Amino acid sequence: MAPSAAFRLLSVSGCLLLLCGTSWASNGTVPLVIWHGMGDSCCNPLSMGAIKKMVEQEVSGIYVLSLMIGKSVFEDTENGFLMDVNKQVSFVCDQLAKDPKLKEGYNAMGFSQGAQFLRAVAQRCPDPPMRNLISVGGQHQGVYGLPRCPGESSHICDWIRKQLNSGAYTDAVQKHLVQAQYWHDPLNDDLYKKYSLFLADINQERVVNETYKKNLMSLNKFVMVKFLQDSIVDPVDSEWFGFYKAGQAEELETLQESPIYKEDRLGLAAMDSAGKLVFLASEGDHLQFTREWFNENLLSYLL
Repeated sequence: MAPSAAFRLLSVSGCLLLLCGTSWASNGTVPLVIWHGMGDSCCNPLSMGAIKKMVEQEVSGIYVLSLMIGKSVFEDTENGFLMDVNKQVSFVCDQLAKDPKLKEGYNAMGFSQGAQFLRAVAQRCPDPPMRNLISVGGQHQGVYGLPRCPGESSHICDWIRKQLNSGAYTDAVQKHLVQAQYWHDPLNDDLYKKYSLFLADINQERVVNETYKKNLMSLNKFVMVKFLQDSIVDPVDSEWFGFYKAGQAEELETLQESPIYKEDRLGLAAMDSAGKLVFLASEGDHLQFTREWFNENLLSYLL
């Protein structure tokens, strides 16, 4: 995709772009909460920092909270690889509940893994209420591969691959590697359902938590952006809640063909019928799009 002459953001890892939002705080705007992706941080001037600044320029008076998981940018980046996702979600829920600027509700936008983490926030922590959730390249059915993470030369990516290959569902790997917690092995579906500490829980793979379902269904819109030339997420269909059919790793199924949808474990079928699910596509690579594309396709969901 050709970059806009006026706007282009490049991420070191897998989180970039712009956003804007409005609705109702004292100045008439809805606050916006953003969660970065793997290898990034809340305040990287080339990604989330630039996004925050752009949003504030686009929407006068908007409150934008770019989530920092930890006490420093270094901790935030490291925690994206090593901190138990459930602890990260609890940390964020506590932070949002204590923020007086969010008490009447907020919009949320998650980049890459930050998208499924924000979905967990919507399901587990309805106060303050999340209004719209925009998933930008999120992996809602997980991943079964790590083509780039964020780059082929990254030593930490090589280490992550080795850990996943050695046993993604072992207790030690599950508890100490973020990516293992949304690793979804279709060849070992029983192991995934039994031992996945994060994704199998929020996707209702073991039991149906009616509270999770009710909270997700309370969203006004759940928008999912899929990058058609994505070279990082495998399979890319996970960005639209699709995945491999169980028992093999070649044939894919859409969300609508999946047991999650047919059994309506998350309320997604009901949301789809109500027009609450929005599926958008971008021709770019992972998290790559222009400001013009954003304004044309996403801005209306944050107004």
